[in-house]
Amino acid sequence: MPDRGGQDTQGHISTRAAAEAVPGGVAVRRTGLLVTLVLGGLSALPPLSMDMYLPALPEVTEALRSPAATVQLTLTACLAGMALGQLVVGPMSDKWGRRRPLLIGMVVYVVATAVCAFAPDVQLLVAFRLLQGLAGAAGIVIARAVVRDLYDGMEMARFFSTLMLISGVAPVVAPLIGGQVLRLTDWRGVFAVLTVIGVLLTAVVWKWLHETLPVDRRHSGGVGEALRTMGGLLGDRVFTGYLLAGGLAFAALFAYISASPYVVQEIYGASPQTFSLLFGLNSVGLVAVGQINGKLLIGRVSLDKALGFGLVVIVLAATALLLMTSGVFGHVGLAPIAAGLFVLMSAMGLAMPNTNAQALMRTPNAAGSASALLGTSSFLIGAIASPLVGIAGEATAVPMAVVQLASAVAALLCFLLLCRPWQRKTGPLTSASLGGAPQK
Repeated sequence: MPDRGGQDTQGHISTRAAAEAVPGGVAVRRTGLLVTLVLGGLSALPPLSMDMYLPALPEVTEALRSPAATVQLTLTACLAGMALGQLVVGPMSDKWGRRRPLLIGMVVYVVATAVCAFAPDVQLLVAFRLLQGLAGAAGIVIARAVVRDLYDGMEMARFFSTLMLISGVAPVVAPLIGGQVLRLTDWRGVFAVLTVIGVLLTAVVWKWLHETLPVDRRHSGGVGEALRTMGGLLGDRVFTGYLLAGGLAFAALFAYISASPYVVQEIYGASPQTFSLLFGLNSVGLVAVGQINGKLLIGRVSLDKALGFGLVVIVLAATALLLMTSGVFGHVGLAPIAAGLFVLMSAMGLAMPNTNAQALMRTPNAAGSASALLGTSSFLIGAIASPLVGIAGEATAVPMAVVQLASAVAALLCFLLLCRPWQRKTGPLTSASLGGAPQK
């Protein structure tokens, strides 16, 4: 028999039809493909904003005459903005609905991205990358909240894997687009292309993404209630365990994102186009494993087992990378390093969707706030990891591997010690347990 949390004694998850999630569920099913594409586009915005820019990092370093560590702050600023912005947008979407905060955020994103294209120095670029991240946070947090509005149980886990297929195309094509843009123009052209993408996505959201949070499920309180709700979420051991496990796994991923342009191009001498191809191949691995998770594992293997296996593989891959980059096996070429990164990235296809699904299944009454905390923790931890990978300079990949291994081990420990997957989970958190005021 399933327990209150929707998990049976074997660890499998019960479901409810999307039609039960919101009024007018039949319409939701009929427009399921359209909703999926729109949410996939919103989820693709962060990798587009990050990964299209990656091949240009060495060029920005030279063009703006700034140290590599300073230019890497343009990544950190965008990531930190996406983290902090979610803390604001998530509770706003629980109070006012999903659509209005999303549209405001998209408009600001377009303006900030356009300004980045004309930044005369690295300081201004860092500032507007921060604003770009703050505004782009709306797409990230609201996409997850909409999924929680529409789906539950196995359906939600499968939908997150489907989103990974769509949003996973962005990391594949973004560096390729960035590399080709650099063949035609300079790094400023990358931001021009991102501006056009932002305009198109804003128009699609305006026309096709309808409100998914009914008025009777919205929160009536203000900032105080939002803070109490978030405090209640963080006070839940299991939710916090999934939050930290997902955030630390993301740190290992972002250590790769931040360091790989220098590791592949500067240390191993690859061209921007070769780097883009390798980056795309790793993203294909992540997407493929995500689809195996969604299509084959869910319903047959508990989410906790799939998540635990993914974290163990990440630890093993990071260990191999550290041994190779530190010279334990002597001098190694690009191919073994690329293979280790491919395995690490692919295992993220088990870690990322399952931590999100398990955490959000505990929070049916505060999906926006829960989504904000999940996203904020991931992006803040990733922002901390970003400058650490360059702490020993551009001539060694050891700091990247150290950060990846430390993050992966910490993620696995949080999963085991806080989530305690061998125990039966308690039911979903209620409004009363979160300390929130009654809903309208």
